[in-house]
Amino acid sequence: MLTAAAAMPAAGFSQQKRPLKNGPIVLSTWDAGLEANIPAWAVLEKGGQALDAVEQGVRHTEDSINCCVGLGANPDRDGRVTLDACIMDHNHNCGSVAFLERIKHPISVARRVMEKTPHVMLVGEGAQQFALAEGFSLEPDKLSAAAQSAYADWLQQSQYKSPTINRENRNDHGPFAPTRLQNGEWNHDTIGMLAMDSQGNLSASCTTSGAGFKMRGRVGDSPIIGAGLFVDNQVGACVATGQGEDVIRVAGASTVVELIRHGRTPQQACAAVIQRIIQIKKERAKDIQVAFIALSNQREIGSYAIHPGFSFAYKDAQRNELIKAQSWFK
Repeated sequence: MLTAAAAMPAAGFSQQKRPLKNGPIVLSTWDAGLEANIPAWAVLEKGGQALDAVEQGVRHTEDSINCCVGLGANPDRDGRVTLDACIMDHNHNCGSVAFLERIKHPISVARRVMEKTPHVMLVGEGAQQFALAEGFSLEPDKLSAAAQSAYADWLQQSQYKSPTINRENRNDHGPFAPTRLQNGEWNHDTIGMLAMDSQGNLSASCTTSGAGFKMRGRVGDSPIIGAGLFVDNQVGACVATGQGEDVIRVAGASTVVELIRHGRTPQQACAAVIQRIIQIKKERAKDIQVAFIALSNQREIGSYAIHPGFSFAYKDAQRNELIKAQSWFK
């Protein structure tokens, strides 16, 4: 039977340090958020819009050459990097791309989908065609050195094992991310960002390479409005990270926002949805990581994860810090 240190967590960050009563805020997932928050804050501190901030912030991460986000990330089982992203503003406008190849900034393509098409989501070849028509460059079809090395290791060790076997063996490069590393921390492949601008408007973004060594064509929660990300300017905003299949099962981000609408604090709302995932997954919850961060329109902050090791980056006019989230398992 699953147990946790507390069925209902304490208020966490919101109890320790409250955000400023006015002025912009930006927060983003994982330690990569510290760097991503810098270009986002450069927009916000000049009185810019939250929408521009969340786009520019995660573009910084997409630019980095690493195995987590962007074209330098780990490929799928067939050795191809496919990217997903979505963005949403304070007026319920939203755009998304999935299974996008050879385009450096999927978050900006998602914004173009939002602003220049009648659609919300474009995928695959069609998303790439749209990006090229909008002036985006087609990047070389090759893996980064780090991704090539990781892929070679995966081919030797995993040999297309089933997801269940891979999840049980944390020393191979299992296809579902994030995975627990030997030091007890979690490897991840997504950055999500929430921002409130000086006008009090909210926006959010999320970009990912998806799970490393995933099945060809797999798409997780990150580009799905309502699962990986959701914004309601009258209530709040939320973004998810972790095993996308289980975020999708509970319509994670929109469920967090709805709980805030009905009186929960962001912290309580994030914890309640994590608890719901625990109830669904039962003993299997020990092998996955999911986390949420949320920001209410009243400037309250919240976050919660299944396991320890998740952190988020917070920035306002007074503070710039990486904060460890509370978790179900201790």
